[in-house]
Amino acid sequence: MTHEAYMSLALELAREAAASGEVPVGAVVVGPDGEVLGRGRNRRQESGDATAHAEIEAIRQACAVLGDWRLEGCTLYVTLEPCPMCAGAIINARIPTLVFGAREALSGSCGSVIDLFYERYGHRPQVWAGVLEADCAALLRDFFRAKR
Repeated sequence: MTHEAYMSLALELAREAAASGEVPVGAVVVGPDGEVLGRGRNRRQESGDATAHAEIEAIRQACAVLGDWRLEGCTLYVTLEPCPMCAGAIINARIPTLVFGAREALSGSCGSVIDLFYERYGHRPQVWAGVLEADCAALLRDFFRAKR
């Protein structure tokens, strides 16, 4: 599958989040063989948990599937540029590749506000930005427009 195909899976999860009243962000962790190991969507409102971000949920599932906290060889696809917490989780899980859709001007920690991957944490994933960016951004824009 292509980056776009995996991002489309993340977009499906983002749409599920929007339908539940959550900020529409979806994420999938893909293993080295192309298998989806973890799926996640925002659930902060639903769970009352500030850490219930799509990336965290997908990373937790992938770790459970692999039985390891290291997600070496995996790729994380997420519809929105990760925040500082999620960028930290990517670093700590040793995820080598991040692919995201839309940039996040308020808390994006992969270049928009700060790039935590350029700090001296000992792990720097390769980052692909802007995959299906228009679709990811439109979903967010439409969600917030409907809220106002």
